[in-house]
Amino acid sequence: MSYSIGAVVFPGFELLDLFGPLEMFGLVGNEISIVLMAETPGAISSSHGPSVLAEQPMKSTEPYDLLLLPGGLGTRREINNEGFLTQYGKLVDRTKKVATVCTGSVLLAKTGRLDGLKATSNKLAFDWVADQRPQVNWIREARWVEDGQFITSSGVAAGMDMAISIIRKEFGEMACKQVIQKAEYIWNEESNHDPFAQQEHNNG
Repeated sequence: MSYSIGAVVFPGFELLDLFGPLEMFGLVGNEISIVLMAETPGAISSSHGPSVLAEQPMKSTEPYDLLLLPGGLGTRREINNEGFLTQYGKLVDRTKKVATVCTGSVLLAKTGRLDGLKATSNKLAFDWVADQRPQVNWIREARWVEDGQFITSSGVAAGMDMAISIIRKEFGEMACKQVIQKAEYIWNEESNHDPFAQQEHNNG
């Protein structure tokens, strides 16, 4: 089985949003292939400084089994970047399953693909995210939310919980347990259990 993951990055993405889930998927084994993409390929700086190398442009026609989008402070700029949103929307339309971490959900929402669907986001920026696209049914108390082809997760570390839930669905219970053991990770497997849901600050 070959399972392809396309991860989209942009200037100011959150490091753990990206690498937390990718680490979990990578631990599944050689059947996983991962490609980093950006609006313009090359070195893309994170919100904390270190850069990653985006190998392909988002307009690549290659289909993926899963599309992953991190959040980060850079989302506040990208919500006004029509070029990014158009390319990302087209990428979403040719991908089987789409996952976002943290405020990455606001970029997916801005494409209109989440209208009428349930989604969540980082609680520290929840009200800001919800204000950007009120057509979405935003769920405040959720570690991650799945609605159709879309899976949106809460703040930062929640992306790893979401990733493991995807692994369990796609690769089975045994693979899920092996990933948890290899990562020495304590998995929050209840999607609606969110101890951070009462945080209503808007500085994330």
